[in-house]
This record gives sequence, C-alpha cells and structure tokens, in this order.
Amino acid sequence: MISSKALIDQTGISRATLNNYIQLGILPKPVVQSLSASADEGGARVLGFFPDDALERVQAVQILKGQGLSMAQVSERLAQTDALLEVQELQLEEMASRPAMRPIGRSNQARTTNPAASPISESLGNLSLSLDTLSHPAYMLNYNFELTWFNEPARKEVFGFTTAPAKSTDRNLLSLLTRPEVCLTIEDQRSLVGLLLQLASSRISRDSLSKLLEKSDPDLMQLLDGVYCGADKREQPINELEFFQRDAHGQIVCYRVYAVYFREGILVVHAPGEEHGNDLLNFLSRRDQVIHSLLSKRLPVMTPLAVLVADLQNSVRICSELPPDEYFSLINQIWATMGPILRKYTGTHGKHVGDGVVYYFFPQAESNYLFNAVACADELRQAMRKISSEWQLKKNWFTELQLNIGLHEGQEWLGSFQSANHVEFAVLGNTINQASRLSDFARHGSIWATKDLISKLSNDERSRIEFGVLRKSQENGDRFVASSYAQIESIIDLNQDKHEKLRDISQLAVAEIKRVSNTRLY
Repeated sequence: MISSKALIDQTGISRATLNNYIQLGILPKPVVQSLSASADEGGARVLGFFPDDALERVQAVQILKGQGLSMAQVSERLAQTDALLEVQELQLEEMASRPAMRPIGRSNQARTTNPAASPISESLGNLSLSLDTLSHPAYMLNYNFELTWFNEPARKEVFGFTTAPAKSTDRNLLSLLTRPEVCLTIEDQRSLVGLLLQLASSRISRDSLSKLLEKSDPDLMQLLDGVYCGADKREQPINELEFFQRDAHGQIVCYRVYAVYFREGILVVHAPGEEHGNDLLNFLSRRDQVIHSLLSKRLPVMTPLAVLVADLQNSVRICSELPPDEYFSLINQIWATMGPILRKYTGTHGKHVGDGVVYYFFPQAESNYLFNAVACADELRQAMRKISSEWQLKKNWFTELQLNIGLHEGQEWLGSFQSANHVEFAVLGNTINQASRLSDFARHGSIWATKDLISKLSNDERSRIEFGVLRKSQENGDRFVASSYAQIESIIDLNQDKHEKLRDISQLAVAEIKRVSNTRLY
C-alpha cells in the first residue's frame, strides 16, 4: 500500500488532481486509516492508502497526457487495459487447467483487416511494436510515389541501396525499382508496381497515375488497365493484398502487403504470408501514433517547393488597441479561417513568424503546387477582408485587418524537428528567407510573387492570374502595367533606413498578384 502523501510527493500531482483521478475511476477510493499525529510528518490524524500499483497508474496517466490524450480518453484507455489484463488472466487460468496438446498446424482461413473486430486490441494494440522494432520491410510513399521513409529491412530486402538519393525526383519508387542494386527480379518489380498502383488508385486518379508512369517507365502503362478494372474504390482503414516474390533460392514466397493511408502518403508493410498478423494490424490501427512517428523520422530530402509567408500588418498596434481577450479571439478566428483554406490547397505548416504563417507547397499528383500557392494566397486575402469587415462592425473602428503575403519557389532541403508531442517541418535554404522578405515588402494586404514562380506556371494558369507592377511617373501619372515584373530596388528607395532589411532582395524580380479567377485546384 502507498499513502496519498507519498503518491503526491513521488508523482508531483496536486491533491485536487488526485481527487479528480479518483472521480474518473483511474484510481480506487483510498482506504482511510487513523494515525497518531506523530506518525505522520504533516500531523494528519487520518491518511488514505492506495494499492501498490497506484504509482504506476499515475505515471501511465502522465505519459498518455503527454501524447495529447484528453482525460476522458486516458480513463477509457486505462479501463480497456484493465479489461484486457483481466481477460488474459482468465485465459491463462483456463489454459493451465487444460491437458497439454500438440499443435496440428495453422488455419488457412483468411484474416480480416478490420481492426475493429477486436475493440480492446484496437485500442491498446501491441505496445511493444513500433516503427523501430518492426522487423518486416516497411516504407512510406507520398502521392507522387516518392520514398519519404524506409526501415532497414526494406533497404536490404527491397531497394538494396546504401543511402537514399538526395533529390525527391530520384526517390520515385518507379525509378528506384529499376536501379541495378534492387533486390527484386524484373517480374517481381512489375508485380510490386501493379500492387502499389492498385493501392494508390483509391487516392490518385487514373490520369495522374498515367502521368507518373509515362514519366518513369511508359512500358508499365499496361498495368493500369488491370488495376482500374478490378479496383475496389471503397477505401478501408487498412488495405491488404497478396504479393508473391522469389527468395534468394528462387522459391516463390507469399507476402501480405498492408497499406495505411494518411494525408501525407501511404505506409506500406511487407509481412510473410504465413505469419499471424494481428499484432501488426493492431499497431497499424494506432493511426495518430504511427503518423507522428513516421513524420518524426521523415528523411531529409532536396525537393521543389513553393513558400507562402503571410504576416498580419500592424499586429503590434492592433494588439495594443484591443483588450487581451479580444486580441486572442481575433487571432484564433484568423487561424480557424485560414486552416481549411491552407489544407484545401495542400499546404504544409512551417514555422511561425510573429503573428504570421509559413506554409510550404510540394509537388502533388493531382494538382500544380505552384498554382495552389497562388490560389491559396488569393483566397486567404478574400477571407481576411471578410474578417476585417466583421471586426470593423463589431468594434466600430476604422482599422483594416490585412495579411501581407510573399510567394517564392525553389529547390531546398526539407526536414523535420520533433518535440515531445509535435513534429514541425523546416526548409533550409534561401527560398523561405526571400519569401519572408517579400512578405515584409508587401503592404496593405497585397500579394507579391517572384518572377521565378509565375514564369513556371502553365499558359492556362497564368491566363487566370492578373499580375503586374504599378509604375509611378510624375509626368504621366501612376499606371499599372499588366503581365510585367520589376526589381525591388526599382519600386522602393532602399536607401531609407526602414527598408534596410529588404536590401538583400534588391535584385529580385517580382510582380503583384491582383486577383485569381476560378481559384480551383488545377
């Protein structure tokens, strides 16, 4: 038994938290015992005592809370764990009472891939299984079929390379499988590609898959016919397909290939067909934990990208004008409005800059990431105008809420930083710095993009964008010249102290995005 005082001292929780755990059923009601005043350092005459495992349960609560679970979810998880342990104890007692029997072989009955068949197992999973302990080949593909993560068994048994290529385009699986060091025969390569195409068909259109195949290996185009004729478009939490591969001795071995779909791509695991897969299925069903672990292990990669930096103009003044609760309410409203728009255009969250945002747009199978960035910026501007009107009416003030947006593109190193319960993507290189400077250059809610970005759009995409530069002339007056660019140094006077931080982009050719028509995904 452990006293309540010792439990509080060793775990660091408060007495109020302890009482909350009791009310939630995480800890049982204590057994109250009378004590003499001298027996207890605090002079208490009565003291509550808990079972010996109370310390471990409180520590388990702290771990689960650190994973982002609410107290209700923590309570449910521990209750399910208790139920599972009780079932296991009953099973052990039952097995101990049976006479010893010789196993006669494994059942050939097909297994279901629906983890919900066992609610307790789905919730708890195999706690010893993780990406680090997974002994089967496993790898993560984005929806451009580019390798973003792999484990050591996948490197040895599938890909065969010593280190993954640095550029994202060189990590395309269709290209990787044709390298001389790959561990699969040509027949097995085609079988695996066909299988992966079938798995990807629930998320990627036939036209996009055709483009991927034409770019990598046109001879593989015939595989699409079989994929889309028999593909089951009903997306399952975990898809399972059989894959037959020859081993080192030329013998055909059956594997079960499991695929789990995330917004960031597809996790693929190859497991021997005869192996019992419940533990693996339970592990894969813990989607939040799996994707968090995958993102924290994501391979650094040199990738093309567009960067959007948006900053709230006069944020310091706005903060001083509003009461704290209203200022936070405003910022939260802006974030809540921007979030769905950024997700709509497949933006990936980067590191915050002050009251602004940084988002990355990477190549997509279904859309042009460069146009996505431009269209997203235009929709953010429209949304901010609505928020500004609402607050002008609410506060009866004349303050304009404006996002100043800078857009740039380039090819940079992408990696991730991990804290205890958060993964943040980071881009190393000058692209993000120049986009940030361009956001500082933009004023009054304008959108400025570099010539490099706009010139890489297709003719159809550029035709849907009104862009150019306002030319100022004392003789002829100000005139907006459409479809033109200008260097920063020709637009503003960089000799002024207030423009000092813009001097490093003085030679950058840019244009203002006035509007975007039909801002649909291209």
